[in-house]
Amino acid sequence: MAIETEAKMRVPDFDAVRAALRGRGATRVGLTHETNTFFDTEDRALLAGDEGLRLRTNRDADGGRETHVITYKGPMQAGQVKSREEVELDVADAADAAALLQKLRFAKVLTFEKRRETWKLDDCKVELDELPHLGSFVEVEGPGEAAVLKVREALGLADQPIIKTSYIAMLTAFLRDRGDAAGEVKFTP
Repeated sequence: MAIETEAKMRVPDFDAVRAALRGRGATRVGLTHETNTFFDTEDRALLAGDEGLRLRTNRDADGGRETHVITYKGPMQAGQVKSREEVELDVADAADAAALLQKLRFAKVLTFEKRRETWKLDDCKVELDELPHLGSFVEVEGPGEAAVLKVREALGLADQPIIKTSYIAMLTAFLRDRGDAAGEVKFTP
């Protein structure tokens, strides 16, 4: 059982963060375009239990290579940063994986796109995330709270509030506030 430990902060843009990453000798890992589809039971039991089930397709921006992964996320644990159980499974075909989940009585709840630029700094991954309607976020994920907070501070983000709300929860609230029942959130061309 793996535990995902991360701090997510909203930023106006990525310029200062990229400069801090370069200044600290971070390594740029790559840029991906994600399509995230979340599933739940008809009665929304996963949401009610603070759990999540996601099928993600990652498309590498440089080579166009696609990978697909199913992720289960458990309830959030107590702490200053966001920590929760995470189980991931690579799958060969996204359509087949979605069909399997639906056969198991999980329904598609929401699909959204995300642009993600990944960096490596110390023992942490630093993700620069851009989402339609929500804007720009930095996620620092690492082996524990102390490592995550250390990198957060090194990037000059210690004064930015840590957001524990998931992207799906933020997008669901955004759509609800607009009276929009759309099941898909994409970047506009």
